[in-house]
Amino acid sequence: MRHLGEELNVGQAFDASPNAYIVLTPDLRIAGMNRAYLDVTGRDRDDLIGRDMFEAFDGGGGDAGAESVRQLRASMERVLETGERDHLALIEYRVEMGPGGEQERRFWSATHAPITDDAGRIRFILQHTSDVTDLARLGDTTTPEPPRNGTAIDAIVGGRVLERAKKVQAQAEALADERVRLISLFTQAPGFMAVLGGPDHVFEMVNPAYRRLVGDRDVVGLPIRDALPELENQPFYELLDNVFVTGEPFEGREMKVELQHTPQGSPESLFLNFVYQPIRDAAGKVVGIFVQGHDATQTVEASRHQKLMIDELNHRVKNTLATVQSIAVQTARSHPDPIEFARSFQARIVALSHTHNLLTRSHWQGSDIRSVFDHEASAHGPSRVSLNGPHVELRPAAALSLGMIAHELATNSVKYGALSSGEGRVDVDWRFDPRDGRITLTWREVGGPAVQEPERLGFGSRLIQRNARHDLAGEARLRYPPEGFVAEIAFPQDHDAPNLELAR
Repeated sequence: MRHLGEELNVGQAFDASPNAYIVLTPDLRIAGMNRAYLDVTGRDRDDLIGRDMFEAFDGGGGDAGAESVRQLRASMERVLETGERDHLALIEYRVEMGPGGEQERRFWSATHAPITDDAGRIRFILQHTSDVTDLARLGDTTTPEPPRNGTAIDAIVGGRVLERAKKVQAQAEALADERVRLISLFTQAPGFMAVLGGPDHVFEMVNPAYRRLVGDRDVVGLPIRDALPELENQPFYELLDNVFVTGEPFEGREMKVELQHTPQGSPESLFLNFVYQPIRDAAGKVVGIFVQGHDATQTVEASRHQKLMIDELNHRVKNTLATVQSIAVQTARSHPDPIEFARSFQARIVALSHTHNLLTRSHWQGSDIRSVFDHEASAHGPSRVSLNGPHVELRPAAALSLGMIAHELATNSVKYGALSSGEGRVDVDWRFDPRDGRITLTWREVGGPAVQEPERLGFGSRLIQRNARHDLAGEARLRYPPEGFVAEIAFPQDHDAPNLELAR
């Protein structure tokens, strides 16, 4: 005896079924139907295949027809959105009984079911319809026709049944629409969300933001300890257990978590704001936990960076005030006349301010040597002060210190050296030795008055030597040959002194 499956033809069984079926594509075009469907609608197969469902069956037009089409389309769209069956207990839908026939007012009960492929994608919608017009007319007091083969009891019962069916359908449709809206909000929410079920915290649902948070891992259906094993020895398993047992929600603020944030990546540090909210059944028992939150890593890092910047600013302000105080004290010692003191003090503060401006433009990342000396050079013109050397970056404290040195060199030259006469000039040359990371800078004056070595060093000379030694961790050699003053300063590039100290 041959196996029954060898003789069974699914297509023949479908066509032979006494129940009316029609098959629709996801864009709601008619892909097929069985003989019972053709019989109940009085239509021809060739007239229907490939047509839009609501073009082939428009509900009879008018407001009533539009409402019928809306209900039917909404049911099919719920199937496409949820992937689940949807039912219409009762729908009035006028149909054209046969091509060119009159529209008849008929009542239907319909079920729409998804047909999926191996990957779970919806390929078709199967509609099963039942013509319940006779039952509807039993309870319809507006129809001129008397009840068919029914008693008064039939009419009363039929009316009540239909009335209840209409109410249930309206409630079901409202609930289905609400469910679709909630699912839409859940999936589109910018923050991460997940629903965990039972004491093992099995993932029942996650939104796209949660999937991205956990490195696009497929966690649905897995207990959290299996889905996210890297959370072991972190507090999150225990926090979930406590929420499930006590029913008390938990809120985490900027909590650090080591989490696999990228596919096949290693766990990395993140900071999360989140809530564990217990989910209760109708009896008040905790049956799951709703997880909602957002990634606060950038906020935490920005806050830490801001604190670091404020601390750095406080440090720099203190250093600058100390420098200004030292400049004031030393200038007062060298210039007992108030007018001279004010002039010299103001010039030095302006020089300090100029270097601060350079560093501000670079967000205090540093400045190069040419920019530090360019302020003094521009005050006298390129024919009087020439700058020659490669691009060499200085750290902030080194730039400030060298800026003060540049100002003192230029001030001394204007008072006593090459820049005091119309023919004199200054050559500033520097070089960088990558082998030891040291910078050698030479200030050479030419064409000025004859030079004599001073009997004692003034404030400017002491500042140059002090800054070179303490702030730049280098040395300054000052020479006074008759043909012109020369200052040679050598220091390491990578030194950045924490303070600017001037001679007291």
